[in-house]
Amino acid sequence: MSIKRGVVAVGTYMRVRAQPHDLRGSGFVVAGNHAVTNAHVLPPRLDANRREVYALFVPTGQDQVQVREADLVRRDETHDLALLRFGGAPLPPLALGRGTDLREGEAVAFTGYPILNALGLFPATHQGIVAAIAPIVIPVGSARDLTTEMVKRLSEPFNIIQLDATAYPGNSGSPLYEPDSGRVVGVINSVFIKGTKEVALSDPSGITYAIPVEHVRALLQAAGIKAAP
Repeated sequence: MSIKRGVVAVGTYMRVRAQPHDLRGSGFVVAGNHAVTNAHVLPPRLDANRREVYALFVPTGQDQVQVREADLVRRDETHDLALLRFGGAPLPPLALGRGTDLREGEAVAFTGYPILNALGLFPATHQGIVAAIAPIVIPVGSARDLTTEMVKRLSEPFNIIQLDATAYPGNSGSPLYEPDSGRVVGVINSVFIKGTKEVALSDPSGITYAIPVEHVRALLQAAGIKAAP
């Protein structure tokens, strides 16, 4: 499937680390040497003293992976998005669609690298339907549980796509797209967890959330990058 050629794993690379590859999530190519992922996929800081770098990991064959060092171009914490510029030859970009055209009950798909450390770099595609498009809500037990970021989201709400679909750790940053056209309409960024994080694997809720692609367009525009047609 052509979608898979533009989907990458995202994390960090440190040559002197016991395990040089630290796979943290998924991402996808949007233009030439630029890829988008979730902001929360990237660590808050790199170990510069030990030459840790952001990296994209591209499978090139059975048990083989190509490491592409990357730089952080722009981060949008509010919408949980980040733009990376990677080295080497360009990879096939995915075309961006319009998340505003989505309707409840519409079929969608997403491709990424679920449970990275267990399953390795084998891209998997999952299907689901749009359950709702509604303002993002972060339930808390009481007012004292509110963080500054939560308050900002409540004062500046934006719509998020709720899916009847099962995503797993590692799927963060996966492109959500229309199965027929392959056009990206959102970015997978979280799942509803019924209990502990371990339950997300053993008993997933089947409720997944995605950031509409319009915020990806805004991120690219702010960085002066033209998306693939």
